[in-house]
Amino acid sequence: MRTILLLGAGRSSTALIRYLLSKADVEGFHLVVAEQELAMAEAKLGGHPAGRALSLNAEDAGARLNAIRQSDLVISLLPPHLHPLAANDCLAEGKHLLTASYVSPELQAMDLAVRNKGLLFLCECGLDPGIDHLSAMEIIDRLRNQGATLTGFQSYCGGLISPESSDNPWGYKFTWNPRNVILAGQGTARYIQNGHYHYIPYPRLFAESVRIDVPGAGRYDGYANRDSLAYRKAYGLETIPTLLRGTLRNEGYCSAWQVFVKLGLTDDSFKVEQSATMTYRQLVEAFIPPSTFGTELEERLTRFCAIDPEGPSMERIRSTGILENEVIGLSDATPAQILQHLLEQRWKLQPGDKDLIVMQHLFEYELNGKSHSLRSSLVVKGDDEHYTAMAKTVGLPLGIAAVNLLRGEFKQHSGVKIPVHRDFYHPILRELSVEGIRFTETES
Repeated sequence: MRTILLLGAGRSSTALIRYLLSKADVEGFHLVVAEQELAMAEAKLGGHPAGRALSLNAEDAGARLNAIRQSDLVISLLPPHLHPLAANDCLAEGKHLLTASYVSPELQAMDLAVRNKGLLFLCECGLDPGIDHLSAMEIIDRLRNQGATLTGFQSYCGGLISPESSDNPWGYKFTWNPRNVILAGQGTARYIQNGHYHYIPYPRLFAESVRIDVPGAGRYDGYANRDSLAYRKAYGLETIPTLLRGTLRNEGYCSAWQVFVKLGLTDDSFKVEQSATMTYRQLVEAFIPPSTFGTELEERLTRFCAIDPEGPSMERIRSTGILENEVIGLSDATPAQILQHLLEQRWKLQPGDKDLIVMQHLFEYELNGKSHSLRSSLVVKGDDEHYTAMAKTVGLPLGIAAVNLLRGEFKQHSGVKIPVHRDFYHPILRELSVEGIRFTETES
């Protein structure tokens, strides 16, 4: 019997594992879930006869290679910096590989070798990146086939918390890797609008968020992703005048997060002295210039960050506990690690919490001498704190791709790919629709 090896059983694995187990008997495969914490893998499998848990340290080269050697297909949910290790083993052993992560330079460098072996390393097959590619390319190809000329494409996506489970002023809880949330946006955002290139350096990114209205979902803050320009070639939109990809957060989030950015609390480049014994309040004090006018810390903070002392941004900052006299208790920690440690306590999903995925594409195009707009929106709500909307939208595309790959549906594709071809997006979107993940379109 064929074997699918899943490396990693973290937050986004629940829906993936459930989907694969539901298909195992009919499709004729066995699922091995490899995780350093064996109990975690066993809990996710729930004793299903088609699954087996394996205790594996992904950085143990021998154990990792042996697990991959015994599989037919590998899905990696490992941290991105470990993907090249799994990829090298897959290449050596002649195994296909699926990931939800961005194509790294290390993986891209393997493209020729992967093609020469007739293997498929399909990356960016989760939510964002993933469902965004699938859904965007389905519409782009459809419009092209109608003879339309695309003049603008904007796409935003956010992993949020459903309103009934929102119990903090930020309207946010962690449904994905918290470290990625803390470090989000670092670098310089690049996009093109009306034929002009725009660049937003990280210190300004959250201060320059825009309002995004999603019909049926609400109003959000949107900030630009790091590199929208890279997708012009991937989508075949090299000459499009406007292309922007961004991230959604609940309204008001970005202006408050900008306070952390301006203070320097998202910096991961150095370690704070005495971080184990100092308080969060002392940490903030250490980041405010001594010359800032004011007697109380709160007054100096609001002056330095130019925010209303009684406004919503200050309310959000206070709610995190960053101004309290609680001891941090982390040794040799960076400011970003300290902030993550604090927020993981405040923004943790509670039993019964439901998260929310919101994605919206906006296409501008010309057809038969007239200008048109097409809006395509996706809203997915989680079941609970385990089977989250994030887990569904990251895991299900991977699971569907894995089943199709084992069926031989993708045999005409080899190399390091992302799912922008019809051979990928058509079957995956069709099955996602069966699973209740489907877009709503409106035209004007």
